[in-house]
Amino acid sequence: MKACAFRGPPPSKPIPSWSLRRAAAAAALALLLFATADPAGAGTVDRVRDLGKLRIGYRTDARPFSYLDESGQIAGYSVALCQRIVDGLKADLGLDRIAIQPVRLTSEDRFDAVKDGRLDLLCGASTATLERRKSVDFSIPIFPSGIGALVRENCPDRLKAALEGREPPSQPLWRAWLGQGLEKRVLSAQSGTTAETWLAQNHEELKLNAEIVPVKTYQEGVARVVAGTTDALFGDRSILLNAAAGSQAAGDLVVLDRQYTYEPIALALARDDDDFRLVVDRTLSRLYRSGEIKAIYRVYFGDPDADTLAFFGFVALPE
Repeated sequence: MKACAFRGPPPSKPIPSWSLRRAAAAAALALLLFATADPAGAGTVDRVRDLGKLRIGYRTDARPFSYLDESGQIAGYSVALCQRIVDGLKADLGLDRIAIQPVRLTSEDRFDAVKDGRLDLLCGASTATLERRKSVDFSIPIFPSGIGALVRENCPDRLKAALEGREPPSQPLWRAWLGQGLEKRVLSAQSGTTAETWLAQNHEELKLNAEIVPVKTYQEGVARVVAGTTDALFGDRSILLNAAAGSQAAGDLVVLDRQYTYEPIALALARDDDDFRLVVDRTLSRLYRSGEIKAIYRVYFGDPDADTLAFFGFVALPE
């Protein structure tokens, strides 16, 4: 019986020289593209070092946090803090100048712009939430905020009582009063904000027969309240106060004392960009610990009270 001869794999065929040349050319092209590509895939700190600019996002309708001033320049509390962060970045990188490239955004596309890499730092009025942290990261808080409500000064007492969470004033139960209680109210909030989400989830607790009508901007919402087409506009309470004070109908508007939520406002940036977040948080923490934040805060909100100063001391990170 003959022993079975072991057969190994057949000898490989030589690779044609034209195939080797093609592979070498492809590798050379890949190296060239890698060497000359825009550093968009790099971290923000490295990209700023290479390009000498930082892209910051802003909104025109979030005064006093982010807006355009009378000369058409971006301004606001959040913008001022972002400018301080640019100064901190210049010192860290040893650069004489970093150009600020403004990127105009709305409440609806702002987080997509951060996630897609169209900007480096979102300088607006953004509430840091767990849901939003699925797509972006946040700095330490820059302001203690929350949702409030704007109404007309002469709005019905029953409506105001419902919004303030107190018992309505006692009235005789005659037919006209019952009809007033059943009247449908219109409540509004800006699209893409936490106020819109909160209102959709909690409006029934206000015990009102209400329809929710979203608005694109705070200005549109205030105009609807003035015209009587919206009974109450919900939004960031600081923005509502500023919007009411700046309205031509300021005397006819009031922001209720009630604050429905506590929402820390922060600066948004890309996820997993630890070096840049370190610069951001270090700059903010130094402003808070040194007390320099008081002068910046005063420009947009007036003198900070004891609770506000305690907030800054609590959120500042130690060196």
